[in-house]
Amino acid sequence: MATATETTIAQKLEALMKLQNIDSALDNIKKVRGDLPEEVRDLEDEIAGLETRLAKFQSEVENFNTQINNYRNSKKDSEKLIAKYKEQQMNVRNNREFDAVSKEIELQGLEMEIADKRIKEIDIKVLNKNDEIGGVESNLFERNKDLELKKKELEVIIAESEEDEQKLLKDREKALKATEERLLKSYTKLRDNARNGLAVVMVSRGACGGCFSSVPPQRQTDIKDKKKIIVCEHCGRILAGVTDPQPGEVKEKKTRATKVSAAAAAAATAE
Repeated sequence: MATATETTIAQKLEALMKLQNIDSALDNIKKVRGDLPEEVRDLEDEIAGLETRLAKFQSEVENFNTQINNYRNSKKDSEKLIAKYKEQQMNVRNNREFDAVSKEIELQGLEMEIADKRIKEIDIKVLNKNDEIGGVESNLFERNKDLELKKKELEVIIAESEEDEQKLLKDREKALKATEERLLKSYTKLRDNARNGLAVVMVSRGACGGCFSSVPPQRQTDIKDKKKIIVCEHCGRILAGVTDPQPGEVKEKKTRATKVSAAAAAAATAE
């Protein structure tokens, strides 16, 4: 029964380590792409904002032109009324009627003056707004050129790694299914909080592979036994196993130990 438990824990750790290796490989692909994807998104957002502003300015100019046309039509109406009132002046019967018609002519003349004044004011607004439109269009042109270049650059990088990325994503789907849900939640949380994206690590040279804090020998033995999930006491990362030192490293350690023993023996003899 104990062996079955050990196998289960070993399988869980193996699944977690496999998932970590896949995610680390995907992280490396993202590093190669650098900030390009984000730069492309930022440019797209900026262009969308500029297009919205341009549409707003163009709508304002259309509105100004509509106002100008309305004032021009108002002037035409006033001109017609003035012509009509002047004809009436020729047929008035007394001074009272003449004065009344004259006031109407004067009123329409004032309406025309006001219309001319408003048209001039709006013309200035149109000129200013067209200057703003020119600035936005120029900015938009430059940003679209930048976006085109960034997209091409990103497409080249994606093309170089797309095949590997797609394979890794498929492998990741399989690894997710093979990972216990409870452990997957812990794994995801650890990865989100880790700067280097490492949630599952090996103990190497007596230290945690994530934060490099020392792991006591007894704890290393427990990790090797794989009887339970063990996490680093310092960073909380899951410790999936212990990597044994390479033969060269062992030889070097033995040589150092021999030299230390020899030095101690020499010192004792001298005494």
